[in-house]
Amino acid sequence: MKKLLIHGGTAIDPSRGLYEKLDILCVDGKVSEVGKGLSYPDAESLDATGMVVAPGLVDIHCHLREPGYEYKETIATGTRAAARGGFTSVCCMPNTKPVNDCAAVTRQIIETARAAGAVRVYPIGAITKGEAGKELTEVGELKAAGCVALSDDGKPVDDSRRMMLAMEYAAGFGMKCISHCEDRSLAADGSMHRGLQSTLLGLRGIPAAAEEIMVAREILLARELHVPVHIAHISTKGSVELVRWGKAMGVQVTAETCPHYLVGTDALVTEIYDTSTKVNPPLRTEEDREAIVEGLVDGTIDCIATDHAPHHIDEKNVEYASALSGISGFESALGLSYEALVASGHMELPRLLELMSVRPAQILNLPVGGIAPGAIADLAVMDIQTPYVLDPSQFISKGHNNPFGGMKLTARSVYTIVGGNTVEY
Repeated sequence: MKKLLIHGGTAIDPSRGLYEKLDILCVDGKVSEVGKGLSYPDAESLDATGMVVAPGLVDIHCHLREPGYEYKETIATGTRAAARGGFTSVCCMPNTKPVNDCAAVTRQIIETARAAGAVRVYPIGAITKGEAGKELTEVGELKAAGCVALSDDGKPVDDSRRMMLAMEYAAGFGMKCISHCEDRSLAADGSMHRGLQSTLLGLRGIPAAAEEIMVAREILLARELHVPVHIAHISTKGSVELVRWGKAMGVQVTAETCPHYLVGTDALVTEIYDTSTKVNPPLRTEEDREAIVEGLVDGTIDCIATDHAPHHIDEKNVEYASALSGISGFESALGLSYEALVASGHMELPRLLELMSVRPAQILNLPVGGIAPGAIADLAVMDIQTPYVLDPSQFISKGHNNPFGGMKLTARSVYTIVGGNTVEY
């Protein structure tokens, strides 16, 4: 019988309003007891004095790259990086090679994660075969194999009728489509947000409307069908307003944003053309950033996801327009989000933890995200008092592409516990 006693920490469980200094006993992978002054001499002891013990973070949007792009990341390295960031469950997007568009690839991901993964891995299947936007995948087959949602992330489903059918089929199997909202005819060959900064730098810009048009379409389709839809990585003020309108109209729409949209703007793309700032959708304006923060505060945006997208240095060490889009985000997500939302006074820590653990788990019906007897013992022990400087060169992830190096942060995970076992990373 495996026992782990976490003592001396402040337990925070947003799902049941828990915020108290308590000990937590984990037995055989589950929380067994939560209380004061617990003592079990035969249990492994973990001293959390001065720290916060929270439900493990849940990321419903990341890229583990395996199979096919192991030079960027593997399930082993990616999940260790996730653990270091305090994540105990991650949902990986299907734009692998081959694309996760059939049961065989789904099973391969699950089996590899079971053998080499440091955290729980939940695959997301493709909406269309090969993410080509043409033929719909076998939704029932993907769900039976272990997929928890559908997405062509990295590419939009351009054809509105095809997307409508996908949303309808997904709902029939109790799943959601996660939409990468981008009008490719407007985004064209853009490299960054279209605005003053792109003009000054001479880079082709991507207008906010390229995202917002597709956000509006998905909300209208969900309203037409009376089915849910989830909007990925929203980055503009207009997208926040559209989601807010959709919810007010009773549409079953949920949305996520990412830490880099909480702290970064297009101003980071300076005359040095730092390609680590290149991400899709792009970093927007300060007005957009403020609207994203407001959307999280008032509940318009439901959760924070990393969109962890590691790349090899050779794919970033090129001209800005030629660089691949993406930020390696597992190991900076908690610190950046805490700085932007809690340290700045916009919300209290329990609300941030809800956005990064409880709510994402609810959106995709994952069986995690709480501290209560009988719950899965997936926990993160966090230090929110000791300042540090973010150093992407020290990331466990193979991808060091992160534009926030040198930023002073406070919050980070010190111990990550999955199924009652402390992860070694």
